[in-house]
Amino acid sequence: MSPDVLIISCEHGGNTVPPHYTSLFAAYQALLPTHRGWDPGALQLAQQMALALDAPLFYATTTRLLVDLNRSVGHHQLFSEPTRGLSTAAQADILRRFYWPHRHRLEAEVARCIAAGRRVVHIAAHSFTPELNGTVRRADVACLYDSRRPPERTLARRWLTELKAASAALVLRRNYPYNGRGDGLATQLRKRYGGELYIGIELEVNQRFVATGGTPWTALRGQLIEALRTALAQ
Repeated sequence: MSPDVLIISCEHGGNTVPPHYTSLFAAYQALLPTHRGWDPGALQLAQQMALALDAPLFYATTTRLLVDLNRSVGHHQLFSEPTRGLSTAAQADILRRFYWPHRHRLEAEVARCIAAGRRVVHIAAHSFTPELNGTVRRADVACLYDSRRPPERTLARRWLTELKAASAALVLRRNYPYNGRGDGLATQLRKRYGGELYIGIELEVNQRFVATGGTPWTALRGQLIEALRTALAQ
């Protein structure tokens, strides 16, 4: 098989409300800037990663409160409060306009690379709120993956090992604060392709780095990229 090909995605890259749906969000404006509306910093990281590692990037900037691109159709979190009560036809139109285009573009590129004899390494960039429902998340960076798939376990371990070597103070976790086998885009792709064809890792970065900004956030992005570069080369 030819060398692996890296693909980057960012499903929660912005909190934009398309003009046609503005009225739905009149009572939910306060949610848009929060972690409910998007993943702060995730797109900035994804863009830098794609540029540095010469990888294609697939991203969206529509708020996840309209439709969550990292949830399967039928999942209870696919639609949120502003859109959950819409008619089936209205929800289908949202899927057609905003959900399926992102899914189809990414899935087509994965299929094309695999058909060409390349194994795909898919990194999905996300960020998480430092505290949720009164519980402090005890991690700076985490990798979500399917622990039953050895290639994913290996890449996650190598990536975090290299990152720890670059910055020993970082608190690194695996499958935290979410389970990598839960519903998501990577999980759906795993159902189609075995580990010899597809590696899917969701990168989760604590949003406190984004909120602080400055040197710590800049340094972390660089360290994540260089650690991934080294891990992929191994």
